[in-house]
Amino acid sequence: MDEPTKPAQDTGHATLEASIGAPIAHIRLNRPSLANRFDATAHAEFPVALQAAAGHAATRVIVLSAAGKIFSAGGAFEDILAGHASEALRQTMAAQARDIFFSLLDSPVPIVAAVQGAAIGLGATIVSLCDLSIAFKDAKIADPHVAVGLVAGDGGVIGWAQSMGINRARRFLLTGESITAAKACDLGLIGEVVDQPEQVLPRALALAEHLASLPPMAVQGTRRAFATLIRQYGIAPFESGLAAEMDSMAHPDLIGQIAKLRR
Repeated sequence: MDEPTKPAQDTGHATLEASIGAPIAHIRLNRPSLANRFDATAHAEFPVALQAAAGHAATRVIVLSAAGKIFSAGGAFEDILAGHASEALRQTMAAQARDIFFSLLDSPVPIVAAVQGAAIGLGATIVSLCDLSIAFKDAKIADPHVAVGLVAGDGGVIGWAQSMGINRARRFLLTGESITAAKACDLGLIGEVVDQPEQVLPRALALAEHLASLPPMAVQGTRRAFATLIRQYGIAPFESGLAAEMDSMAHPDLIGQIAKLRR
């Protein structure tokens, strides 16, 4: 591997931090007081940061982590309710969902997720679409779209199914049932677990160091082949699911389901 250079800290984001300019780029979700939820701002900033990291000439690997006790609690109810009331906003949300999905899919370099706490909804989808993942064994993993009254259309069907198989993915995405990261690892959704939350990031960085030490053409070509596989079989289901999610966001069932969850 080339002599490492000091990464530049990108401070131009409200919802995350990005260190770019070294072989290992690091994107860190950084709103722990809001459980690192993906509101409109986070939806817009995340793919921009990911594309900047992936497109930098020095980058060999991207590590994705989060501050605080929760990796990400997923979407914000307030934004979902706003989308319920506005077709124009739903179109914007669908475009942002595509940006996130394709930024993860089309990164030329591997992405390692460091999951120190709960990954829910879109948080779990993002983890499932990363190349490798390290998680705290007791972290909660769940995709409760259906419990909110939404179709699981943000890419979770693709990520969960490619990791654990279609039948198992059906079980968890149709019911919204949560599992521990240890169980998710047994099923293939998580790559590796550690005993304590504070062990997650060091282990993810060590794995990233190993990936960065390998011949980049070989690593990137292999990742590109996997991306081609997902594109061949996953794009139509993703687009269908995303359209159905936007339709379900406009449905009256959504209001009642969110009211139940807020009680």
